[in-house]
Amino acid sequence: MTALFALATSLLWGLADFGGGLLTRRIPALTVVVASQCLAVAVLGAVVVVTGGWSEWGPRLWFAVGAGLVGPVAMLAFYRALALGPMGVVSPLGSLGVAVPVGVGLLFFGERPGFAQLAGIVVAVVGILLAGGPELRGAPVRRQAVLLTLVAAVGFGAVMALIAEASTTVTGLFLALFVQRVTNVVAGGAALYVSARRGTAPLPEGGGTGVLWSALPALAFVGLADVAANGTYAMAARSGPVTVAAVLASLYPVVTALAARGVLKERLRGVQAAGAGLALIGTVLLATG
Repeated sequence: MTALFALATSLLWGLADFGGGLLTRRIPALTVVVASQCLAVAVLGAVVVVTGGWSEWGPRLWFAVGAGLVGPVAMLAFYRALALGPMGVVSPLGSLGVAVPVGVGLLFFGERPGFAQLAGIVVAVVGILLAGGPELRGAPVRRQAVLLTLVAAVGFGAVMALIAEASTTVTGLFLALFVQRVTNVVAGGAALYVSARRGTAPLPEGGGTGVLWSALPALAFVGLADVAANGTYAMAARSGPVTVAAVLASLYPVVTALAARGVLKERLRGVQAAGAGLALIGTVLLATG
């Protein structure tokens, strides 16, 4: 079940990143973050009420609050990077955050992967990097995109580690995700307010609220897919080794790169295709180890 939940996470995160990257090309990145998370809060609030998740309130929710504070920073940096650089290059770098939950699993939970799983981790991480064909040299815009992506990577890794510790039951997970998203909205909303006071337009130029309303379905998809991915990752981390769950969940750049290739016609270089293949081989080793 660990592999199944983790692979579902990579699919959801990959599609959410692709959608978020597209939206930030016509809507300010911070507005995308806040609007998508507001929609997610509404849905999660209803789920918590229906499932009786309020009864799971406890000190572990501080992990969810922490994830909620880190998440908007990571998403904002990542969406800006996706708007600046090719998705097939930016997305794999974002998955370097896998080092955070893997390190937590090794250092604090005493997890020791078997030989096949260790080989799978190494192969998958190498494949993730190659799939992006990262370009540290080149135009300043490209270098800025790389820097923003590395900031996002650390944030994503921290969120993965925190949300895995925020609950011990399924209903508790719903409440933890709700608390995380409420924190996201509060933190992101405050940043959006400050940004607007400093003169940065919170709405797209030329379209205003009309563009935002027309993008509502896409914003809802991005917000809910991201929430679902956090949920499936937490399930994966609870049902098996965190090291395995984290690496499998971090295969989402392959999904983003393939979506960019299919929709935006971004061409994959030979090294990117090889990286995608290695990532899949690493997946098989992890799942069977």
